[in-house]
Amino acid sequence: MPVLNRIADYSAEMTGWRRYLHQHPELEFDCHATAGFIAERLREFGVDEVHEGIATSGIVAIINGQGAGPTIGLRADMDALPIEEITGAEHASTVQGRMHACGHDGHVTMLLGAAKYLAETRNFAGRVALMFQPAEEDGGGGEIMVKEGVMDRFGVTQVYGIHNAPNIPLGKFITTPGPLMAAVDTAYVYLTGKGGHGATPHETVDPVVAMCGMVGALQTIISRNLYALDELVLSVTQVHSGTASNIIPEEAWFCATIRSFTPEVRKLAEKRFREIVEGHAAAYGVEARIDYQLGYPPTVNHPEETEFAAEVAREVSGAEAVDARANREMGSEDFAYMLEARPGAYLFMGIGPGAGLHHPAYDFNDEAAPIGASFFARLVERAQPLR
Repeated sequence: MPVLNRIADYSAEMTGWRRYLHQHPELEFDCHATAGFIAERLREFGVDEVHEGIATSGIVAIINGQGAGPTIGLRADMDALPIEEITGAEHASTVQGRMHACGHDGHVTMLLGAAKYLAETRNFAGRVALMFQPAEEDGGGGEIMVKEGVMDRFGVTQVYGIHNAPNIPLGKFITTPGPLMAAVDTAYVYLTGKGGHGATPHETVDPVVAMCGMVGALQTIISRNLYALDELVLSVTQVHSGTASNIIPEEAWFCATIRSFTPEVRKLAEKRFREIVEGHAAAYGVEARIDYQLGYPPTVNHPEETEFAAEVAREVSGAEAVDARANREMGSEDFAYMLEARPGAYLFMGIGPGAGLHHPAYDFNDEAAPIGASFFARLVERAQPLR
């Protein structure tokens, strides 16, 4: 079965929703206008309940099926990114310095399409909880929604989500049981030495030299402390110091992103990071302050639910368009918190060629929205069939 015929009928309407959302991006938890647009559409569709203000601006909407049964959760993230758009599209962002560069406008549209279909047909038992989440890019809105009790409050028994994937064939689904995406931690290191004239370094304590030593040595965590078949990424992404060519600065700082899949590797990385920085600080005579921030946990799919989601994806896109044993990747996703709270699965769905995620030329492919909506709808109908 390809795209559901009824959802295909919504295609033009879905494109309109998506492009409106693209023109009006909002950041982090401040997704109030986006949530207002979503709530208005949901009420037009005739959903049974619309609960607003969850995790500041999130929404949970309930659609009742026919007869008793469990509640399945479907999630879409709503927030945009602080990027200046360069697509030149007629529907480009109208807000300077903000754009939907990750396709969350498309994710919302897919879930709205499924909502319209499910509210109209109700060809399922139990209930579906539609979760529209703020602050995926920064802030951990998924964690806040879980902490605010959405799983227990609405009786969610399993939960699913999709992320679009540029430069993967349109409609191809990619997932895997177990870890799919990495945990992400961020470390900031602030160094203080003794500044002075660049011509008399012997009279200073140079934090720049110390910083360079630390940056190079941190890579030995991967090459010399980690078992070769384990997976870890440690990238120093910012280095800052100095004001002029002839001044040895008093201070320097750098930051790094650290990505892993298991608690053991995550703990090892933090332990060795601290030891290397502190050891180098002592060797170079500088003071070091480390701000090591634990971020999103790994996104870990549940095996049974992953296989079920793959079966539904095969029904929608065909068997050859589903890779259910794909390689995991080092990106991160706060849907991880929902998968810690309930069994479920997360999948990538191809949207065809184009600029990559988080690129100022990125734009969601509107042809993908009916495919994602059909996947969500069939998940519900297959998971909770009428008897």
